Amino acid sequence: MPYDFKLTTTIPAPAQEIYDAWLDSLSHSEMTRAEASMSNEIGAEVSAWDGYITGRNLELVPGERIVQSWRTTQFSDEHEDSIITVVLEEIDGSTLLTLMHANVPDEQTSYEQGGWQEYYFKPMKGYFSSPERATVGARAKLAAAKTKRKRAAMSTKSKRRTPKAKATIGKKNKSKPVVPTKTSPKHAKGAKRKSGRARKT
Repeated sequence: MPYDFKLTTTIPAPAQEIYDAWLDSLSHSEMTRAEASMSNEIGAEVSAWDGYITGRNLELVPGERIVQSWRTTQFSDEHEDSIITVVLEEIDGSTLLTLMHANVPDEQTSYEQGGWQEYYFKPMKGYFSSPERATVGARAKLAAAKTKRKRAAMSTKSKRRTPKAKATIGKKNKSKPVVPTKTSPKHAKGAKRKSGRARKT
């Protein structure tokens, strides 16, 4: 019979950073020191530990919760996918990570007995404690903020220029009204007289 278990650990990083790193291919690879292919889209296929683990995103709540189907190369065709739920609770600058692993084949107990601790929890703590990573993260945040401000400024300038452009176009396309010309009574009489004289001749 498949079994379920729960593990907890504390990671020295904000919950959102852990969430983002877990679902990013490069960060997940650096965090576990093994190749991973991740996504932040529900339904997307994922893999970790050089293809040893494969699965799919089932539920994602930014900064709070990740639910994925997982199976390893040790699963047989008869085994259904196991389900992992990662719950993140931020406490005093660090994050309490609660892992629930469900529907695990009963004969595969290594995940609970040291597997998660050795291949995920321990390297994750080292990854998020790295001074080099902290510096890179700070630079990335500053670059992202600078890009955001630049885009906002460009958007504001574009909005200011748009009305002027419309006004110019309106002036160019505006046609002058046609004013009908009226013939004065004197000119009309003169025309009639001329016409009459022409007939007599």
